[in-house]
Amino acid sequence: MATALRRVYSGVSPRKSSPLSCSRQRSLSTGHGFLPRPRPLPLLLVTGGGYLGYQHYRRRGQQEDGALPPVATPTQVALYRSFPTRLLSRAWGRLNGVELPTWLRKPVYSLYIWTFGVNMQEAAVEDLHHYRNLGEFFRRRLKPAVRPVCASSCLISPADGRILHFGRVENSEVEQVKGVTYSLENFLGPQKRRGNESSSSFRDLLLSSPDNDLFHVVVYLAPGDYHCFHSPTDWRVELRRHFPGSLMSVNPGVARLVKELFCLNERVALTGHWQHGFFSLTAVGATNVGSIRVYFDQELQTNAPRYNKGSFDDHSYVAIGDQALKASSEGGVVSADGGGVVLQKGAPVGEFNLGSTIVLLFEAPKDFTFNLQPGQRIRMGEGLGSL
Repeated sequence: MATALRRVYSGVSPRKSSPLSCSRQRSLSTGHGFLPRPRPLPLLLVTGGGYLGYQHYRRRGQQEDGALPPVATPTQVALYRSFPTRLLSRAWGRLNGVELPTWLRKPVYSLYIWTFGVNMQEAAVEDLHHYRNLGEFFRRRLKPAVRPVCASSCLISPADGRILHFGRVENSEVEQVKGVTYSLENFLGPQKRRGNESSSSFRDLLLSSPDNDLFHVVVYLAPGDYHCFHSPTDWRVELRRHFPGSLMSVNPGVARLVKELFCLNERVALTGHWQHGFFSLTAVGATNVGSIRVYFDQELQTNAPRYNKGSFDDHSYVAIGDQALKASSEGGVVSADGGGVVLQKGAPVGEFNLGSTIVLLFEAPKDFTFNLQPGQRIRMGEGLGSL
């Protein structure tokens, strides 16, 4: 009997499990049924959003207390610089050169005009269908009468924009916005020392007379502004120095957070002399503004795919004769002699593909005074100061 029962049970096949029970077994064994698989991107967005919200809350509290917001830490700046802004700017530049169908031009440009408050009544060509691509629209020319040059001021605004900061240069440090500075030497690069002035400060190296002082003014060009920049005075350009670098945003909010922002970004510095001594105009690049063009310098190439960190490239205009004059019919070069390129006040100098920043550094008598207010809107040709 026992032998028969053992034979019966041994012949019974094992019970088959249902698909549901199998999935439960797998879920229990792997844990996926109760613990969700981690998703890196949502996790990064949540933690990053929480961190940004906390920082915004801190800055808001400090502003209510009247304290200046803290500048970004080196780690935060390094993280920002790690973003592929140069690659994005090159891609944006190529997109700007794509010809738009005629039927698409008006809706695209109208959206841009509405977003950034562009005044097309000032444009030399108001018909939106005339501009074949975004680049032509950004670099549109203005009617000659809408930007008169102030004849009573020795120094005019080189571009449309907003005044970020202005004043005297103290201790070889320049304020990009109130409370945030950058090194004058890092911004302009090394300069030749005169005679036995090895002990002089960098600021003193630029001054030709002890009766003069060094001044600066920063003009921020928003995306909706006129994108060309002009000569702010009658002067002679002797040197172009190109600094490859990052392309971080230069809007006032970022300028308050990133110390030495203008030294980190790509820039083109034109230096020379005017009637009172040293003079320089520096065009600072920004995100989506990797292309900086100088009309009388056909060799200048900005936002190259590769560059050496901390390097710069010099190009002298001294002793080049009529070569610059022939190559710059679009610009406002009056003459090019052995001493450099001579520019008249208000003459076109160059252009950006989008909004950016112009920094003027100049020597002038100590009684020079600015006729400006921080944050005020200004247009090309309006006076900056007087003697």
